[in-house]
Amino acid sequence: MYNDWFTKFAPEAFRETRIQTTKDVEATLRATDNLTNIGPDILRRHPEVLPTLRMSTCPPIAVDRLIGLAKVPGSMVKRMEKEKKLPVQMDYIQLNEELRKIGAIIEKMADRDIFVWLGRDEPATEAEIHRAATIVADRLCGAVANPIIRNAQERRQLAAIAAWLELRGYRQIEAGEGMKFDAMPPGTFSFRMNVPARREDGATVNIPIDAVIKPKDAATSDLPIFIEAKSAGDFTNVNKRRKEEAVKMSHLRSTYGEKVRFNLFLCGYFDSGYLGYEAAEGIDWVWEHRMDDLAEFGL
Repeated sequence: MYNDWFTKFAPEAFRETRIQTTKDVEATLRATDNLTNIGPDILRRHPEVLPTLRMSTCPPIAVDRLIGLAKVPGSMVKRMEKEKKLPVQMDYIQLNEELRKIGAIIEKMADRDIFVWLGRDEPATEAEIHRAATIVADRLCGAVANPIIRNAQERRQLAAIAAWLELRGYRQIEAGEGMKFDAMPPGTFSFRMNVPARREDGATVNIPIDAVIKPKDAATSDLPIFIEAKSAGDFTNVNKRRKEEAVKMSHLRSTYGEKVRFNLFLCGYFDSGYLGYEAAEGIDWVWEHRMDDLAEFGL
């Protein structure tokens, strides 16, 4: 089932992301005069272009490699990467110098096989710009190919859960309604809710839950059922990440007691090693190709 979905729809999901990313790269090229002006002023106005610039070099530069090459503060680069913002406590002169060093590395290492107009007198043509933007976009998407596919698969899985529940008379609570998980009335469900829980050190954290469902016959005071949508295209990756669900279950159980029901909705490559690990933590699962097994949870 996973392989069938992957061959039919994963290319479309990746292509859609690459098309949008290509437009973003073209905007970056316009902002930097087609990579001929990567000065502090540009990076100050557009800190969000840094990932594109890193993928525009030969070879492409990882975040930590850029920090080392440019000899700039790691916290500044990571803030530009993750938050698309500049540091707030760095004075103007120092910030200007650090941004200048980043721009100098990018200009020095720019991939001239892609940006063929660099070093020549004639300006870049529209065809050359689009070709270069597509190549850089492919590099950007390739670096995050697994999350792109995983996110598309998760959207499909949640849509399947919604269709199954609505067919049985359940009502979806939209995010805009502002309802908390412990106030949901019986016969309702919601997606991507945050459930507060306590860690071992006493700190409170929000546990993101893919699907939260309150059974029709549940009492008002009963906890809803928590379901995590999981898909995997190989066995290796899931066994690397199997502790994630166990940690969520541990936090939820320590906060709300043994009555917590946290289950998995699986599609793809999950072997007995993974399933045994989750079962040992009190986590149950339903295979997507057997969706009617959701009824075994009282739904």
